[in-house]
Amino acid sequence: MDDHRPDEHSYPQHWEADVLLRDGGTARIRPITEGDAERLVEFYEQVSDQSKYFRFFAPYPRLSDKDVRRFTHHDYVNRVGLAVVVRDRFIATVRYDRIDPDGRPSETGTDAEVAFLVQDAHQGRGVASALLEHIAAVAQERGIRRFTAEVLPENRKMVKVFTDAGYTQRRSFADGVVHLEFDLEPTAASLAVMRAREHRAEARSVQRLLTPRSVAVLGVSRQPQSVGRTLLGNLGGFDGPVYAVNRNAEPGTEIDGRPSYRSLLDIPGPVDLAIIAVPATAVPAAVADCGAHGVQGLVVVTAGYAETGPEGRDRQRALVRQARAAGMRVIGPNAFGLIDTDPAHPLNASLAPVLPERGPFGLFCQSGAIGVALLEAARRRGLGISSFASVGNRADVSGNDWLQYWEEDPATEVVLLYLESFGNPRKFTRIARRLAAVKPVVVVKGARHTGSLPPGHAVQPAAGGLNDATVDALFRQAGVIRVETITDLYDTGELLAGQPLPAGDRVAVVGNSDSLGLLTHDACLSAGLRPRTPVDLTTGATGENFRIALDTALTDPAVDAVIAVAIPPIAAPDHELLGIDEPEFAEALLAAADRARRLGKPLLLTHLALTELSDRVRAGQVPAYPAPERAVHALANAVQYADWRRRTAAAEETARVPELDRVQEAKARALVEAALSTRTARPSPTTTLAGGATRRTYSARLQPGGARITLPDADAAALLGHYGIDLLPALPAPDEQRALRAAAALGYPVALKATAERFRHRPDLGSVRLDLTGEPGLLRAHRELDTLLGGAEHAQLVVQQLAPRGVDTVIAATVDQAVGAILSFGLAGAPAELLGDVAHRLIPATDQDVAALIREVRAAPLLFGWRGAAPVDTSALEELLLRVSRLVDDLPEVASVDLEPVVVAPHGLAVLGARVRIAPLPVRSDLGPRAMSSL
Repeated sequence: MDDHRPDEHSYPQHWEADVLLRDGGTARIRPITEGDAERLVEFYEQVSDQSKYFRFFAPYPRLSDKDVRRFTHHDYVNRVGLAVVVRDRFIATVRYDRIDPDGRPSETGTDAEVAFLVQDAHQGRGVASALLEHIAAVAQERGIRRFTAEVLPENRKMVKVFTDAGYTQRRSFADGVVHLEFDLEPTAASLAVMRAREHRAEARSVQRLLTPRSVAVLGVSRQPQSVGRTLLGNLGGFDGPVYAVNRNAEPGTEIDGRPSYRSLLDIPGPVDLAIIAVPATAVPAAVADCGAHGVQGLVVVTAGYAETGPEGRDRQRALVRQARAAGMRVIGPNAFGLIDTDPAHPLNASLAPVLPERGPFGLFCQSGAIGVALLEAARRRGLGISSFASVGNRADVSGNDWLQYWEEDPATEVVLLYLESFGNPRKFTRIARRLAAVKPVVVVKGARHTGSLPPGHAVQPAAGGLNDATVDALFRQAGVIRVETITDLYDTGELLAGQPLPAGDRVAVVGNSDSLGLLTHDACLSAGLRPRTPVDLTTGATGENFRIALDTALTDPAVDAVIAVAIPPIAAPDHELLGIDEPEFAEALLAAADRARRLGKPLLLTHLALTELSDRVRAGQVPAYPAPERAVHALANAVQYADWRRRTAAAEETARVPELDRVQEAKARALVEAALSTRTARPSPTTTLAGGATRRTYSARLQPGGARITLPDADAAALLGHYGIDLLPALPAPDEQRALRAAAALGYPVALKATAERFRHRPDLGSVRLDLTGEPGLLRAHRELDTLLGGAEHAQLVVQQLAPRGVDTVIAATVDQAVGAILSFGLAGAPAELLGDVAHRLIPATDQDVAALIREVRAAPLLFGWRGAAPVDTSALEELLLRVSRLVDDLPEVASVDLEPVVVAPHGLAVLGARVRIAPLPVRSDLGPRAMSSL
């Protein structure tokens, strides 16, 4: 056997995975080995007689030696067993055996019989559902297409596991047994089931962290200013037992009024949450004690992990593995902590000295310093939060987990995030899009221009260098509101929390200052809003004047939002102060705000030097801004978000991925698989299965990624042709005679161009000659390019049919391992290359996605008849974009497709050049079974 290729019968390490269960606890799924005999026997002894009967259809009190050997010896191909492990003990097992169509053991069949056994104490936690996802993925990898199972009718829990999984299945009943068959190919229903389970488990795991019944702080020093002592003091408002752990504590003593113990194991009662502030070298022992005591979650404030380098990263991974193996989730390490302001059960498990006020904002950040800034900014503005997390290196619990929780949390109305990196951008997009459909998500993304990754952050290898255009595409499609600063974060969040979403972009400006009104009007125009001429009430306006003017503006059906502008009193010539009475104006504004809410129109205030007025109206949830630009920017964000919500809701009803003719997926897939197998250094052997199917022993599909292969032009054209994408014919012209024959075959007029890498898409280098209508012109052009480019063969000259006149565009689809597949569009040349005028959408794209895509670039007017030119065929362009999207979505081995140029004419289009790269698939993808990150 090739030493460079793993034996498929060897231990499959990549099947190991940490998983979240329904109640928020963690467990590890791994293959069962020969060394698990004692664990298996111990596990079986803890299973009730009824569960044993359900498994074996007869009383089966104990396992024989033969049984133990059978259930622990697997070949990892035809016989596979997986176990769910918590604290190094089995709590559930599953096994499949490959069978032939008659149900006999087989090495070539594509069916397998599957059976589960879950300890009674752990039934109802979603253990069997998680096992089913993983054993199904394993079976697919080994060439199995269908599972069969026999279940007693009274074993309703197990029947429900199978029927709720979402796979295509068949069910029958004979001889007192329910016989189930289900295909393992993921379906839309099975993916929806997996993601719904993932959502519930992750939300529940965060809820467990925020609602402990008891808390212990490990590393509490006698020094008043120490980190552990600070954490203990900040728990003063917690209404449950709080324990201090100090290895030098004397029995029966207290620290700050809390009972102290030398070890967590000495604490007599249960501990749900442990805050760890011991030195990094002492953390493993502390985590072991927590696991042994049954702690549910950890907040690790201790630093000295991945932020310090490779050795620290190894310590961080070991910490997470150790905690998950004991059923615990981890905030941190290097964390600032978490806060829940629920008045019934307040929790300040952080370094923040004061528990914030209760309010509608869920706050998440990765940096402790930014966490301090966020909490202080909320305090200064008088804003409250529902819950807060600053997770440091976020080695385990991440922003995605918190999004899952906040979607379910009725106390959180607006989610505010400060992100420095993405652990799993594809998952973030999926969750954020679902959350943004019901609650606004506002984000500040650090390192916008540098793209640098903060030390210690655990990310997928491809996620560390996401360019800003990709991040913008993720946010835009997910409905996430991106802002630049923490000030913008709260400006926008405050508006969204206190005011209704605007129905459109028409803005009325009402105030007592003509100058401030004009500044607000100009800011609206700059932000893409449609302001009406400002209503100037003059500096002598009273509260009653404001009340009438605001009421008029709000009831105007041509107004979607109102901005009130106010300046302080000014001195008249007789030295009398003229201007608003702040209490009177505040009363008028608050009354108008109530009416605005009933009418569904947001009302904002922008003012100059009216601090007391700002505080008064904020109490009534009217956002107040000390500069018109800030008010308008917040309103523009709300307008765009509201528009996204409306379009998304409409798209659910009307958007579709159209059926396309001339799509030959099977032929395209065969071409890709052939290209991968013939271009690897060591072709993988295959095993022939029943029905003529094959199982590649260690195929490209199973390898952990691989180098990208550029398809030859002929193969690229053939692959595109299988999806109805036709390239304009081109024939090689290495010499004059070949050029003449090519032109004769294609028919005049023709173009002559260089296709060598350094000349590709570079007409500025003089590498293209167009409108060649006959032999003399073609020969002259060939000689010119031969001389100019250093030889016809070196330049790889080709003769190509002449494309119709039109607009040159560029279409690309790129698969990012972290983000997924992205479809891009721009106009060829300077707009895309020099100005970065390119729009993006995630794949698969709908008809509405591609229509918006081509209209989003700034140069889009060139497609629609700019300056009297004929509009081009955008319908053909949209269809081409849908075909590219379908190709990349159908064939995940296609790593990138570049079509340049695509000439779009008034009628039809022509694809003049194409490049396609393919690559082996990574081991796991977003379609695989649920598993926690192992970064």
